[in-house]
Amino acid sequence: MSRDITTELAAALGTGELRPAIFFEGEFPSGMVRIWTGPTAIDWDGKSWTGVGVLLGLGTLEETSDVVAAGTTVSLSGVPLDLVSLAINEARQGSPGRIWLALLTEDRQIIADPVQAFSGRLDVPEIAEDGQSCRITISYENRLIDLGVARSWRYTHESQQVLHPGDRGFEHVTAIQDQEITWGRG
Repeated sequence: MSRDITTELAAALGTGELRPAIFFEGEFPSGMVRIWTGPTAIDWDGKSWTGVGVLLGLGTLEETSDVVAAGTTVSLSGVPLDLVSLAINEARQGSPGRIWLALLTEDRQIIADPVQAFSGRLDVPEIAEDGQSCRITISYENRLIDLGVARSWRYTHESQQVLHPGDRGFEHVTAIQDQEITWGRG
């Protein structure tokens, strides 16, 4: 899949010295979390991003020409144990998350328009602790995963009552489902 990249980013890819950076943005009940792999805070895209350095880890990002629901993981290591309960309570399945890949100049400035490498929804958080600190790993799934989920809602009066009690819009569906209608004949 080809990406639309700026000429500055294409020129930086052509040089021998690459300074990559990863940006992660995730939605949580208390607000957006924006972190990146740099050592200090930075402003990009009109937003402030907290630098976590090498503490931020990223799973495999797959891109194929096939239609597959490939996911990835985002992990943060060295998290103090008192923040673990906050992380557990904040994780909501289905919350959006995005990852961008960027290149930096020698003076650590972002080269125009990082490429969005992944967009998905939070699936499952996993926490591994060693007594002093822990590693929080959050799995994100591509929206295509929904194609494999069976839908339990039907066009029946009973299903409609679950969604909208008192609505009578589907009340007569069972009576007309086997009805034969002659259309256009004399």
